[in-house]
Amino acid sequence: MNSVILIGNLTRDPELRYSTGGNQTAICRFTVAVNDRRRNAQTQEWEDNPSFIPIVVFGKQAENCDRYLAKGRKVAVSGRIQTGSYEKDGRTVYTTEVIANSVEFLSSQQGQNQGAGYGQQGSFGQQGGYSQHAPAQNAQPAHNNEPAEIDVPGGFTSLQDDDIPF
Repeated sequence: MNSVILIGNLTRDPELRYSTGGNQTAICRFTVAVNDRRRNAQTQEWEDNPSFIPIVVFGKQAENCDRYLAKGRKVAVSGRIQTGSYEKDGRTVYTTEVIANSVEFLSSQQGQNQGAGYGQQGSFGQQGGYSQHAPAQNAQPAHNNEPAEIDVPGGFTSLQDDDIPF
């Protein structure tokens, strides 16, 4: 099984390019810094040991990452590891990167108006649609088995339990 889940911060702004050829697929690359805390054997102090993991995202999700991510933003990435190699100056260079299936935005962009819901925690999944994971604000508690009244953010539809088909 080849499966990876990472949580970390972008080390620089994402880079978006488009593939050559007929389909012009969006390709976004960025690097995520993830920390591993270890105890130093000599000093017995805890130390951060960062790893810098290259991430590649394709399609609509790539365009959304380029649009809404920036250096320092915290993300959760799930995907798979891909290795490869190429020749440079007569030497073989080996590469390892994570091909993302989904990128979840865990921190908001401070000081920027993102529009409805985009300043909150959310993600752009495989289909490129935004999904919000932040709890609804101003929720009223239900009394006597009445459904709770919730302020629904723009672009979302309120559902009752009877509306769910399963």
